[in-house]
Amino acid sequence: MAMLPELGAAYGVSPGTASLSLTAYLFPFAAVMLFSGTLGERWGRRRTVVTAYGAYVLASVACILATAFPVFLAARALQGAANAFTTPLLLSALAAAVPAQRLGRALGWFGSLQAAGQTSAPLLGGFAAEVDWRLAFGGVAVVAALLLVLGIPSETRPDAVRPGLGDALRAALRPEVLRAGVAAALGWGCLAGLSFLVALRLEEEFGVGAGPRGLLLTGLGVAGLLTARLVGGGVDRVGARRSVLLGAGLGAVVVVAVGVLPAVWPVALAWAVGGVATQLVLVGVNAMVLGTPGENRGGAVSVVQAVRFGGGALSPVAITPIYHADPLAGFLVPAALLAVAVPAALARGGQDPSTDSSARA
Repeated sequence: MAMLPELGAAYGVSPGTASLSLTAYLFPFAAVMLFSGTLGERWGRRRTVVTAYGAYVLASVACILATAFPVFLAARALQGAANAFTTPLLLSALAAAVPAQRLGRALGWFGSLQAAGQTSAPLLGGFAAEVDWRLAFGGVAVVAALLLVLGIPSETRPDAVRPGLGDALRAALRPEVLRAGVAAALGWGCLAGLSFLVALRLEEEFGVGAGPRGLLLTGLGVAGLLTARLVGGGVDRVGARRSVLLGAGLGAVVVVAVGVLPAVWPVALAWAVGGVATQLVLVGVNAMVLGTPGENRGGAVSVVQAVRFGGGALSPVAITPIYHADPLAGFLVPAALLAVAVPAALARGGQDPSTDSSARA
């Protein structure tokens, strides 16, 4: 969050304390997402997403008006909880709206737009903070209000008799979904989640300043944005599970390269390739879950996303001590997790649904 110094100054707290605003957002975001997709499928996708956008608008306005830091943190928590009801249901609606043989391409488009937001948000937030940090929250409130008006398409098929909430949650928490979530968590946490580690190496070994570091780190998001559509088409052709394994293998090579290359420009190039690897993992995992026939696909993808963001949140806590003990090991350990743990998580999975869909097409 580029505006932490300005935020801390506004509330009379240190930038470190101001960083609690990230935790206040991410913790409820990941926790609520464990069941938000299941609840949204029961309440109706369109109704739930529109309500979530409305709650996000109110929470953003509360962030702007908050006069005390604890109130601001509470508003951030409401933002996270509200946003937890959007992504899983949007993915579920997307899967219901496109033919199975084109699911990967549709998810690639979705991933490219997500990457665009993730890449531009720090930059736009930083520019807003130069004037007033509240402008950033005003901007997201306006965007959420526009999305509320647009909504999403209504379900095109009538709902069958809906299972009880307990049965729906069990369907979302089945073992193959949890294994896909572990693969997503490792892919996210050991690739995109290592941006803090890349920044540390750039500063400590090459003396790169804050501005150039930030520019270099955006390379992963830009590469993901530019290649997500192509990655989605590749998922349709080679299958979702193979795409995840390819992305994990490529990611392992990227992480090792970023940790050992002796100059800034090859590190920057390797980190950008990491954006392609990240998209292969994330689009592939989403296609695996959404391409599998069964009830409560929205709940299943919700669980996967919750585990994914949980993995990203744990990455700094788990990897930073290893890096301080041995900088090279700080990169070799996540690379090994990508190369070994991701295939292990998917080893017991069934037949790749996206491959089946391509064959039928």
